Amino acid sequence: MVSRVIPVEPFDLVIFGGTGDLARRKILPGLFRRFCAGQMPAGARIIGAARGDIGQQGYQDMIRGAINEFGAPSAESLVHLDAFIAQLHYVAIDICGDGGWGELAKLIRKDLVNAYYFSVAPSLFGDIAARLNSWDIATPEARIVVEKPFGRDLQSAKALNKVLSQQFDESQIYRIDHYLGKETVQNLMAVRFGNLLFEPLWNAQYIDHIQITVAETVGVGGRGAYYDTSGAMRDMVQNHLMQLLCLIAMEPPSHFDPDAVRDEKLKVIRSLAPVAAHHVVRGQYDATATTASYRTDAENPRSFTESYVAIKAHIENWRWAGVPFYLRTGKKLKARTSEIAIVFKKLPHSIFEKSADEKQNVLAIQLQPNEGMTLDVTIKEPGPGGMRLVHVPLDMTFADALGDHSEDTPDAYERLIMDVIRGDQTLFMRGDEVEAAWKWTDPIIEAWEARNDVPKLYDVGSAGPEDAMALIHRDGRRWREVK
Repeated sequence: MVSRVIPVEPFDLVIFGGTGDLARRKILPGLFRRFCAGQMPAGARIIGAARGDIGQQGYQDMIRGAINEFGAPSAESLVHLDAFIAQLHYVAIDICGDGGWGELAKLIRKDLVNAYYFSVAPSLFGDIAARLNSWDIATPEARIVVEKPFGRDLQSAKALNKVLSQQFDESQIYRIDHYLGKETVQNLMAVRFGNLLFEPLWNAQYIDHIQITVAETVGVGGRGAYYDTSGAMRDMVQNHLMQLLCLIAMEPPSHFDPDAVRDEKLKVIRSLAPVAAHHVVRGQYDATATTASYRTDAENPRSFTESYVAIKAHIENWRWAGVPFYLRTGKKLKARTSEIAIVFKKLPHSIFEKSADEKQNVLAIQLQPNEGMTLDVTIKEPGPGGMRLVHVPLDMTFADALGDHSEDTPDAYERLIMDVIRGDQTLFMRGDEVEAAWKWTDPIIEAWEARNDVPKLYDVGSAGPEDAMALIHRDGRRWREVK
């Protein structure tokens, strides 16, 4: 099967922070791939806006180098590189002053789709939003894209939402979470709501528990100063894991449109029960003979910031009553993987030998590194000698049916930016979603701070602290292997 590419309308996209790391590593290489695929039209224009006075030629040379370094272009795609670079413009701009705004205003074509990507610190969002309007640059149909963190607690999230809403309508604000742009995340909605097979079983009557794991092998790296003020709870749980939880647990929306989907996600967050202290484990990776500790990487020898979190959560509604959701994420673990596992209940009665019913059916949705789905089922082992049962995965990655188009499949940023141009907010967080997530997360963090909680140490290359194993083991369950 050949994947279809539907071109978007011509647009002007302004990237504030256009010389920054995110723009060079993700945004511009991603747009180049969309250009090569025929999705980004020749009439589109990308305008980098940043402090440096490097000029348009200097900017084009910088992005050419970034695409070659981070975009892994093929020989076929390099044929299009000059044409793509020709669509790049640059404005040296003072975000907090008046310099460069007049030049930017002259570049914008108001008869086209206008989008503004805030690839800068959240503290600058208000200045950019205000100047876009005071210089009469943004049209009533303009879209702004903002990156996380969306605040660091409920109070700051509300303040940030207020700043943005003073200048733009909620329908114009796109809060981007790249996890929601992954192919398998969207396939999750298709599998749930496009097939009769799973939805009748998607409830407390048939599901024993759900595990959501986001494991990383890297440490904090060059982000130590930022990460030490954030930690795994703010950096991962409040946004990425929360969004995955919502997609798993939400009710079927009335229609597949942005607000219907986001309404159902909001209901999930608001239904989350407060988390008891003994249902949370926070950890911090320790030093080994060959690797540094978190505290060394963060350059803070007395840091109590967590690099690992495990949580047992409950959703208080009819569908999920009594079903635990086990969430965990951490750095410097044994493997890089993101997985959602729906573990079904054991057979109420087995007609086979007692040992045969030990295994449970598991629907595993793999988000990275290899996107796909498997369903663990019990079958008869081939061959004579009686009824010997084995547990095997039923491959649901669709590779055979759809073919391997991995090189053509857009990554999360590519897909989400194209959604911005189309005006589709389905995969973007709404302001009330963000605030509801912080309202649930804040008490957990505040409890840690009130009791001066010290993270449990865990070995680099392990699956996390022993206390996290006990969190699920005392319920008679086990974490799925991090592999």
